Amino acid sequence: MSTLNPLNQPSRDGLFVLDDGEKPIEITEDTKIPNAATIKIIKQDHTLGNMLRAQLLAMPQTLFAGYKVPHPLEPYFLLKIQTDGTVTPQVILEQACNKLIGTMSSLETKFKREFSFKDVEGGSVGGTGVGMSGVGDDPYGSGTGLNAGGEWPGGRDYLDF
Repeated sequence: MSTLNPLNQPSRDGLFVLDDGEKPIEITEDTKIPNAATIKIIKQDHTLGNMLRAQLLAMPQTLFAGYKVPHPLEPYFLLKIQTDGTVTPQVILEQACNKLIGTMSSLETKFKREFSFKDVEGGSVGGTGVGMSGVGDDPYGSGTGLNAGGEWPGGRDYLDF
């Protein structure tokens, strides 16, 4: 367990850095429910828990998937998985993790590609060119986007995306 500061909060690095000898995952098979297990994932929070739950529920072999964070000051969550018996909860969790890694990789590629298109079409970031939206560069979106005549640039309507 990480040390507490005077405000009774764990140290920041104790929320995501594993201590020496600490295992990142603990699997406990459920003896009362067939093909079920409870997995304790250390040093993670709702972000990973919700993504894993959603991915597991999208897989046809999963009968149940849910997670909970028992206490907000404790950096772990419990993931409960029940399968139809064709695969074990450990195997389905590994498959879900691999699919999530692929999804994140694809998202990163698309994100980088969109920004490279914006640089090509709209000139350099922070310049005076017009980007993909057709509105002058306003990185915070605080302007109205209207030109001097009170119209949208290029004759576009505000509903044109």
